Amino acid sequence: MNRRTFVAALAGAMGSAAESVPRSILVHEHILVNFKGAPFDEDVVFQIARPHLEEVVRLGCRRFQDCSPNMLGRTPRLLRRLASATGLEIWTNTGLYAARNHQYLPAYAKTDTPEQLARRWIEEHRKGVDGMKPRFIKIGVNRAPLHELDRKVVRAAALCSRETGLTVASHTTGGGPAALEQLEIITEAKLDPGKFVWVHAYNEKDHAFHEKVARAGAWVEFDGLGPASLAWHLECVQFMASKALLGRTLLSHDAGYYRPGEPNGGAFRPYSFVYSAMVPKMPPEWTRQLLVENPVRAYGA
Repeated sequence: MNRRTFVAALAGAMGSAAESVPRSILVHEHILVNFKGAPFDEDVVFQIARPHLEEVVRLGCRRFQDCSPNMLGRTPRLLRRLASATGLEIWTNTGLYAARNHQYLPAYAKTDTPEQLARRWIEEHRKGVDGMKPRFIKIGVNRAPLHELDRKVVRAAALCSRETGLTVASHTTGGGPAALEQLEIITEAKLDPGKFVWVHAYNEKDHAFHEKVARAGAWVEFDGLGPASLAWHLECVQFMASKALLGRTLLSHDAGYYRPGEPNGGAFRPYSFVYSAMVPKMPPEWTRQLLVENPVRAYGA
């Protein structure tokens, strides 16, 4: 049976009822992303996000990693409120987002050295941000060949990771080529590739890149999961399994997204699709590896 036939058979073999996955972890989600820098009412966002988080708690989720970076909607105080109200462990991050042509980089990022940037992030990890300790590094880059600002941010993340042990999750705009260029920088900085997560790997349609990055020891993250992408996500996961690389694979939605400045904060996407649509179509051992074991191996407990 070829890969596409296998995926089609797998997709049709089981139902669509949501399945509980005890101790599961959602590694890439958002509560709020503020692309417009607009004001917002924290209480309104709290009321919108809370029932979606309570839903995944009922489905077995124990940890939710909020990937909204500094300068683009990182809101530790709101995350602490939601964690307290729902009983869900919620993580925030340190780092900076250079994607979208550097428009969300603060002025200091353009003059600091990589070492100075790393020191800022190390201090955030050490002292906390609004009472919450960052548990991973979130960065973003543009297309390859990477601009010098992108390269600086990647090197700073590697230096921060070396000192703190935090994993680097990189929003990678440019698919496989940009992922490989980042791995070169990581290697030059003498950071273990296992501390690097290629975020948005689902946008790369050439599985050869998925295989190459995983074989280098890094993590390949197929986020962006939703109804329109289900068949593709199943194919990506099956490909990695067929190459014995499921142990370097992560899965999440990249959902939520209250957007200040849009009517009613835009369309808030729930976090339950993996439980209602993806889990019923995978073998239980895949589910446990992707949603329970791999997140701990990639990011820690």
